[in-house]
Amino acid sequence: MLGTLVGGLGIFLFGMKAMSDGMQAVAGPGLRRLISAVTNHRVVATVIGTLVTCVVQSSSVTTVMVVGFVNSGLMQLSQAIGVIMGANIGTTITGWILVLKVGKYGLPILGVSAFVYLFSKGDRWRYTSMAIMGIGMVFVGLELMKDACGTIEELPQFAEWFQAFRADSLLGVLKCVLAGCVLTTLVQSSSATLGITVALTSNGLIGFETAAALVMGENIGTTITALLASIGANTNARRAAYFHVLFNVIGVIWITCIFYWYVDWIGWMINQWLSWTVEPGTTFRDAVVGADGEKTYPNASLAVVSAHSIFNIVNTLIFMPFVPLFDRLLTRLVPSREGEASTRLTDLDIRMLETPAMAIEQSRREIRRMGETCHEMLLSLTELRNQDRPDKALADRLKQREQLLDGMQDEIAAFVTGLLSGNVSHSLADEARGQLRMADEFESISDYLTSLDKFDRKLRRDGHRFEVHQREGLDGLNRLVDSYVSAVNEALVKGAATVMVDTEAVSKRIRQEIKQLRRKHLEEISGGLVPPTVTVAFLASLNAYGRVRDHAHNIAETLSGEK
Repeated sequence: MLGTLVGGLGIFLFGMKAMSDGMQAVAGPGLRRLISAVTNHRVVATVIGTLVTCVVQSSSVTTVMVVGFVNSGLMQLSQAIGVIMGANIGTTITGWILVLKVGKYGLPILGVSAFVYLFSKGDRWRYTSMAIMGIGMVFVGLELMKDACGTIEELPQFAEWFQAFRADSLLGVLKCVLAGCVLTTLVQSSSATLGITVALTSNGLIGFETAAALVMGENIGTTITALLASIGANTNARRAAYFHVLFNVIGVIWITCIFYWYVDWIGWMINQWLSWTVEPGTTFRDAVVGADGEKTYPNASLAVVSAHSIFNIVNTLIFMPFVPLFDRLLTRLVPSREGEASTRLTDLDIRMLETPAMAIEQSRREIRRMGETCHEMLLSLTELRNQDRPDKALADRLKQREQLLDGMQDEIAAFVTGLLSGNVSHSLADEARGQLRMADEFESISDYLTSLDKFDRKLRRDGHRFEVHQREGLDGLNRLVDSYVSAVNEALVKGAATVMVDTEAVSKRIRQEIKQLRRKHLEEISGGLVPPTVTVAFLASLNAYGRVRDHAHNIAETLSGEK
């Protein structure tokens, strides 16, 4: 019995993971659009949280993702609160999958989708079949758990133990809530514990009232994942995790106060539905006797899942008007830490690796930051070159930006490498490898821009400066290179695959301008009027601008999909 129960639970959990990974891979671009649409409007945020959780099939994954976004500064606490409430509604979809009376079709679903997964070549087919394969495993796992729970009836020790968890009094309700909480904390999946509860109810081992109390505890137990994810996070991220706990604990408290009215109302509602759809007078407590004489209660699972959904939906509707109040309350309860400052140069958060579609978007944001920093460095260069006495603070900022990009490249490389080590689609893996290349190219650009300032400063230390016409030529070249880098940055923001065609003209102009300036300077050398140190610095500057153009061109190639 224990072997079947543990095996069924393992297959169930693995099926949930496969279903989540497959759906995330297929709906990746849609997920990105959904998260980017999150606003301060609490209803919109709640709807988005519901939809995202329906895709990832786990409220824990959604809340961990939200904690990561808040920790990165990409989402405000008020937005996070709305998404977390929506996640609690979205997770109820799993329960409705469980009540579908297709458990016997689990193996055929698993088998057919496994063949498609193994022999298909396209990413979309493979990951769609993975999601369907996950659904098949969920059904198979649930059937195995039901069979194991049916065996429990024959063991008097277990029957006596289950009698200790009966929601026939306030103390009994609290004991059931605690049991559900502890079990979910151990399994780390409210969907799995809901599946076990459905299996126990279907076999008549526990009553509906006990199952409803267990479900409430399971809602509290699922918050442990977000709490663990908030360890080491910033203050706002911890506030988001604590809201998830408050949301479920307060919900359980008020439902416990009216528990018997609540379960009576749900029971009445389900019985009405069964009378309309099955046969008048049918109730969810009716037993069905199998050929082997074994009694089951197939409609009881409908009542359990309804209790799960109603709890989360009603709780969300009650909380929604008080989102600003909870925002202020959490700000008071969880004060900011003094001197809280991140030691990291990027907002990348390893919590996001659970959702690759979101993780790749986060690293893309950081690469855009690298591009913007290179643009700022180009602007600083012109200003420094034309100052009679270079501004030391501005020169220091230029150097600091180069060091910043060095550190950002290291963090992006570590993050994207972690992403690639997971189970990701071919298209997402290609995008991740492209990001590694772009981060390296932007870092190389910053090295050459710093060198340009070094050439000018060395020339000044030797008692020379570029002539006015030389500075004008370099400034014109700087503007051209800046326009090229800016166009590549814009293509990165928009995801424009036509960037090579769009920037071809300015790229050619840069090459022509470098040739013209080099030719003109070599003609000046022939007149013997240019000091050798100026020649070295000028030609090195032209070469550096050429290299900046080359690295920007490589980024454009990556964006356009060229290898």
